[in-house]
Amino acid sequence: MAKTLNLVFDLDGTLIDSAADIHAAANNVFQNNGLKPSSYQTVRGFIGNGVGVLVSRLLVHQGMSGDGDLHQELVAQFVKNYEEAFDLTTLYPETLAALESLAANGHQLAICTNKPEVPTRAALRHFGLDRFFRVIVGGDSLAERKPHPAPLLAAVAELGPAKSLFVGDSEVDAETARAAGIPFALFTGGYRKATVEQLGAKVIFDHHSALPGLVAHLSERL
Repeated sequence: MAKTLNLVFDLDGTLIDSAADIHAAANNVFQNNGLKPSSYQTVRGFIGNGVGVLVSRLLVHQGMSGDGDLHQELVAQFVKNYEEAFDLTTLYPETLAALESLAANGHQLAICTNKPEVPTRAALRHFGLDRFFRVIVGGDSLAERKPHPAPLLAAVAELGPAKSLFVGDSEVDAETARAAGIPFALFTGGYRKATVEQLGAKVIFDHHSALPGLVAHLSERL
């Protein structure tokens, strides 16, 4: 008989495609400070480790220091600029239906993301997803962020005792799952740069419509 699971989801690149808004916000902040804009592919390639790392990588990409006062100021401006930036962000197809099915089957759902908590909650509200997630761990919720296992383990602990699965799209998510000792489900349509085979996922899916069935199949074996 299938068991209910703790299902912890990454956000950007897993449930929502936010790269275009992140690109726009980054360029807006950089240009407002007299710096050069970056290409969409450059910004997209730097997504995954949180705002601080994104800004640092963009500064280094322009031949500048990746830390210091300018970095801190750009991070603060980015977070403020990005908190309600949804015009270019979309849900991946069938995300809503998949979450409805998983919740209806009794699975407990959480978010574990490196996006700061305030814009995370704003994005979930905007897309009507907040009703599914009683636990939200953002990139600034704890002292550590992914790929450190602490955020994922905190989300699982708050959901309560049950077998768990972490659903994400990237190298950072795969490393987080390994560090936490939790099976990993890979959405192939996100922001990863590595091959599917390199990420060691227990479950692999190309479309969110497949996820409820894969979870049901896996839950019988965990």
